[in-house]
Amino acid sequence: MNDALQRMLSPKSIAIVGVSSDFNKLNGRPFKFLLDKGYAGTIYPVNPKYDSIEGIKCYASIGDLPEPADLAVVAVPAKFVLETVRQLGAANVPSAVIFSSGFGEMGAEGKALEAEVAQAARDGGVRICGPNGLGLINAFEGVMATFSQYADADTPAGPVGFVTQSGAFGTAIAALARRRNLGFGLFLNTGNEADVDFVAGMAAVLDDPRITVGAGYIEGLKDGDGLAALAEQAMVAEKPLVVTKVGRFGAGARAAASHTGSLAGEDAIFDGVVRQLGLVRARNEENMLDIVQVFAHTALPAGRGIGIVTQSGGAGVLMADRAEELGLEVPRLSAETTTALEAVIPAFGATGNPVDVTGQFLADPKILLDSVKAILEDPSIDIAVIWLQLMEGYVEQLIDIFSEIKATAKKPFVVCWVAASDTALARMSELGIATMRGADPTIEAIAGLVQYREARDAWRVDRDFRQNPALPSFDLPEHLGVAPTVAAAKALIAAGIPLARHSLCLNVEEACGAAAGIGYPVAMKIESQDLPHKTEAGGVILNVLDEASLREGYAQIIQNAIAFNANARIDGVIVQEMAEGDLEIVIGLKQDPVLGMVVMAGIGGVFVEVLRDVVFRRAPVTQMQAIEMLNSLKGSIMFDGVRGASAVDKEALAGLIVAVSCFGASAAGRIRELDLNPVLVGTDGAIVVDWLMVLDAPA
Repeated sequence: MNDALQRMLSPKSIAIVGVSSDFNKLNGRPFKFLLDKGYAGTIYPVNPKYDSIEGIKCYASIGDLPEPADLAVVAVPAKFVLETVRQLGAANVPSAVIFSSGFGEMGAEGKALEAEVAQAARDGGVRICGPNGLGLINAFEGVMATFSQYADADTPAGPVGFVTQSGAFGTAIAALARRRNLGFGLFLNTGNEADVDFVAGMAAVLDDPRITVGAGYIEGLKDGDGLAALAEQAMVAEKPLVVTKVGRFGAGARAAASHTGSLAGEDAIFDGVVRQLGLVRARNEENMLDIVQVFAHTALPAGRGIGIVTQSGGAGVLMADRAEELGLEVPRLSAETTTALEAVIPAFGATGNPVDVTGQFLADPKILLDSVKAILEDPSIDIAVIWLQLMEGYVEQLIDIFSEIKATAKKPFVVCWVAASDTALARMSELGIATMRGADPTIEAIAGLVQYREARDAWRVDRDFRQNPALPSFDLPEHLGVAPTVAAAKALIAAGIPLARHSLCLNVEEACGAAAGIGYPVAMKIESQDLPHKTEAGGVILNVLDEASLREGYAQIIQNAIAFNANARIDGVIVQEMAEGDLEIVIGLKQDPVLGMVVMAGIGGVFVEVLRDVVFRRAPVTQMQAIEMLNSLKGSIMFDGVRGASAVDKEALAGLIVAVSCFGASAAGRIRELDLNPVLVGTDGAIVVDWLMVLDAPA
C-alpha cells in the first residue's frame, strides 16, 4: 500500500476518468495541465463520448485501458464514484485522486456513501485521495492531477513538500510561496480523507529524496499515533516539518472532573505534543512560509546566540527585543569582535549587538562584508541576521556581498530585506539565501530553527527511552468514575509517586487515632465521589493542631458537604499529614481521544484554572522533556526563587512528572483524568498533597 502512495505521487501513467475536451471545465483542466507542463508519462483519457482528445486516444471505460494506470483522476458526479472505484480495483489501478464532492461534507447520506467508497477502495486495493479534494501536483515531473488555479501559472519545483486539508486555502498558500520564489515540489490536498489522511500523505511526501522540508495545513487530526510515527520518520530523515493548525481556541473538554480535564483544550494539547515531537508550529500561513523558507536555505544554528547587523538602529532594537521575547539570546560581543568592528564601522555607527553599519556601507561595501564576517566569528554568536531596506539601485553590489559571505561563512545567516525588488528576491533565491520580509517574521523564523535544532538534540539523547520506556506495574481499582482516595493512592504509590501520609476515617474516633499516629498538625478532607473539588464544598480544613480542633472540624466538614450537596455520598474523612513546600504545582494526566495519554504540568493551587499556566506533553516523557516543560511555563522564574526565597528542587519535580507520565502510559485505557494538585515542591524534593483519579471501566 505504501508503494501505491508512491505511484500516486510519482505516476508513470495517469487515467483521467470523466475527462472533458472543454479545458475550462473541472474535468478538462487536469488534461490541459498535463500537456502544458510537459508530463512525460502516458495519459489515458476515459470517456465514452470521445474517440480522442488533442490527438490522444480516449477509452470508453477503465476496463478498456491497455494496462493498469498508476494513478486515476476521478472527475465524475458523486453518484458514479462508487462504481468507478470498483472498476479501478478490478483493473488493478493502485491509486486514485477523487475530485467529486457530495460526500461526507453533505451530511449523513453523504457520509454513508463515502464509507461505501472507502470500503470498495480497500476491497480493490486502491489508495484514494479525497473525495472532495483538488488533488495533487508533482512539480518535479509535471504531474498535474488537479484542477487548482495554482496550476494556471508556473509551478516551480523546489525542496518543500506541502500537504493541506483545505483545497482553497492550500492553493492560496502555494501561490504565496510562489511569490517568495519558494517551490513546492510536491503539493497534496487530502480532501475528506476517506483513505489517505494528512499523516499518511505527509509520510509519503517526506519519503521523496528531493523533499528536504515538509509543510502542512491542518484543520483536524484523526491519528495521534500516526502523527508520532510521522514525527519520528521526519527526525530520522532530518527533514523539518512545519505545521499550521486552525481551531486554536476551539472548545476542549467542557465537562471535566479535574483541573487537568478542564484545562485540556484540544489546542493546548496539540501545541504541547507537536513541540515534544519536534514539529515546528506556525501561527498562520505567512509565518509557516517564513519558517519553511529559512529551513529550505539555512543550516541549523548550534545555539541560541543571535548577532544582528543593520543599517538602522531602530530595526536592530526591534529585532533584539523580539529575539529575547522568544527565548533567543542577543549576547555581548567579545573584545576581539568589538575591536574588529571599530576598525571598519564609522564612528557614528554602533559596534555592540545589534551592530549598526549605517548607510555608509553603500560607499564602501567592505563595511558590511567585514562586519558580518566579524559577527559570525564571535564565539557567542550562532546565527546572524542582516537587515536592510529598498536598495533598488544597489542590487548587484549587494548580491556580490551576500555571495561572498555565503561562500566563506562557517555559521548560518538570514537576510531581512524590507521592500526588496522582485529582481533582488529572485537573485537571492538563486544564491540559496533565505531572504525575509520584515524584522519580526525574521526573528520568529530563526526561533523555529533553534526550536527544531534543540528538539533534534533531545531526540538523539532520548532515543533509548522512546524505544524502551520503563513503565511501572500496579493495580487499579475495578471502578468507573472518581476513584476512592485510598485506592487511587495505592496505585500511585506503587508507581513511585510520593504522596503525603493519609488515612480514611469513617468516624471521628478513627480520625483522632489517625491524627495521633501521623502527628499534629494534620489536614482533614471530605471523602466523597460526588465532591471532586473538596475546597469548593468547604470540605478541607488545614493545620488542625490538636484533638479538640479535630473533633470540631470533623463535624464541620460533614455539615459543609451536606449543605453543598445534600445528595452527596459521604464515605468519611481523610486525615493527612501537613506536608511542607515552597511552591504549589499541578501535575495531571488526560486521555485525549486523538493524541492519547498526555501529561500536564503547571503552576498549581486553587487558582490553577485562573492562571492557566500549564503545558501538555504526550506520555511518557523523559527527564529532559520534563525539565523543558517546567522551563516553558510563564512562571518558571519562581523555580529559581523570588524575593529572597530559595530555589526549589526542579530535578526532583521533573522526576515526579516523569513518574506520573509513566504511570499514565502504563494505565492508558483506564485513566480518564488524574489531577495532582497541589504538589508541594521545596528545596529538597516534591510531594503530592491532593489527588483525584477518574477511571474508565476496565476493557
